[in-house]
Order: sequence, then structure tokens, then C-alpha cells
Amino acid sequence: MASAGERGGACRPQCVPRSGGPYALTDHGADEDSVSRAAGSPCQRGRKRARKTLSFSGEEAAVASPYMDGVRRALPIVLGYVPVAFAFGVLAVKSNIPPALVVAMSVFHFAGSGQFVCAGLWGAGVGALSVIVAVFVVNLRHLLMSAAMAEPLAPLKRWQRFLFGCEMTDETFGVHITAFQRGWKLCTATLFTCNLTAHASWVLGTVIGVFCGGLVHDVKPLGLDYALTAMFLALLVPQCVSRLHVLVAIVTAILSLSLKLAGMGQWNVVVATVLGASLGVALLHRNKSALPEKKEETA
Repeated sequence: MASAGERGGACRPQCVPRSGGPYALTDHGADEDSVSRAAGSPCQRGRKRARKTLSFSGEEAAVASPYMDGVRRALPIVLGYVPVAFAFGVLAVKSNIPPALVVAMSVFHFAGSGQFVCAGLWGAGVGALSVIVAVFVVNLRHLLMSAAMAEPLAPLKRWQRFLFGCEMTDETFGVHITAFQRGWKLCTATLFTCNLTAHASWVLGTVIGVFCGGLVHDVKPLGLDYALTAMFLALLVPQCVSRLHVLVAIVTAILSLSLKLAGMGQWNVVVATVLGASLGVALLHRNKSALPEKKEETA
């Protein structure tokens, strides 16, 4: 006489690990053919419903939680923002900027290099107009980043694009543009969660730096002055997916450094980026035009 477990074994699926997904459903002693023959049975219909529930990929899980996906994307930025914002808070306080204004700069200005320039010029006693012009020149690169993000963000409403522009930095731009290049479908929850998480970490680091400004005399021994450079490198490397990308990155870096040493000032980044990107586009079109010719020769 069959036991209760044996009698119910034909209709009791079991979760076991498999390749291609975290879970799969199988029967005790049943193969795929027997399962497919029983497709019309109530047991099999229940098994299909269970498979839809239990068999999922990491991408589906990320889509199911767009907010956590945004936080996950922002984590590398957070690790770089907190120490750099701490260094800014210390520098700004030592430049005799009121603590409340320092925090307000991180909340409303939110432009890392521009904030450092502003703090340095403030401490040097430079006039307000000169500070505004200098910060404007430093942040001109946002025109290039905005142009690159225009097409992926076209489905958003105008006010959403405006809010995104207020939150966009070099680092969030690098994260988002890389995701779009890899075929990521636009999700406003993930997009804005990533930006807000990065912004919140910048404000947090600034607040800590303001309160610790009297305890830290120099951030260079702590290595905090290199944190921003390290973060830029971490964002650049994943984007260099081909020899052309590597070539453009190296040429742009050499041009930027050369223009800086030549005395161009803050314009070196913008000019070098335009020239490097133009070189990349020219080489890309040249390779595409040469490809049909090679096919004709081989044919």
C-alpha cells in the first residue's frame, strides 16, 4: 500500500538548483517527457504557475525593485563622494565660508569641481563676478554631457529632464550613459533614485567635513584629494570596451594635460573632450566605410 508521500508525490513539485536560473521545478522520479505528457493535468498547471513564480533571473529581480537597482548603481559613486565631499567641507570652512552656506552649496549647487573652485576663490578674496565666471567655465562640460543624454532621455517629460539636469554630475552621467549603451530600458524610478542617493551622500560628506573642519588641518596625508581622480578612473575603465574607446581616452587625456600645461586653464577639459570625441567619430566612420570595401575584395 502506497504511503501518503508516495500517493502525493506525482503532484508535489520540488525546487532544485539548475543552470540558467536560481530555481527549477521537478518531480520525484519524473523526467521532462513525462512532465510534458501531463501538460493538461491540474498538477502540471499548478507546476507551471509555480515555475513562473520561482524561476526568475537577476534582471527580472532588478526590474521588480527599481529603487534598489538605483541605490545599487549609486554605491560606487557614494564611496567616492563621501571622502571628496568631506575634503570640500574642510576646505570651505578653512576658507572662512559660513558652515550653513557650505552645506547649502552642496544641496543647491552640487558641482564638485565647481564647489572646490568657488571655495578656493572665496578664500583668496576674489570678487563675486569672477567666481561666477570661473564656475561657469568649469561646468561647461555639462553641455556636452547633456547633449549625449538628450536622446536616451527623450521619452521623459520636460520637467523630469529639468530635474535630471539639476542632479546630473560627471559620475552619474558615466553610470547612466554606460547603462544605456548596454541596452538598459529607461526607468524613471531607477534613474532618479541613483541621482538622489549620490546627491545625499555628497551632502552627508559635506556635513561631516564642516563639523570636522577644525580637527583636520590637511586632507592630503589622508589621501582624500585623490578620491575624486580614483572615482573618475573607475567610471572610465568600464566604458573602454574597444580599442577605439581606449585610443580616444588616451588622446583626450594627453590633450587635456598638454593644454593645461600650456596655460589654457579650465578650458582644457572642454577643448580636449571635443577634440578627442571628434577624433573618435572620424575614426569610427572611417572604419565603417572601409568595411564594405574589404567585403567586396574578399567576394
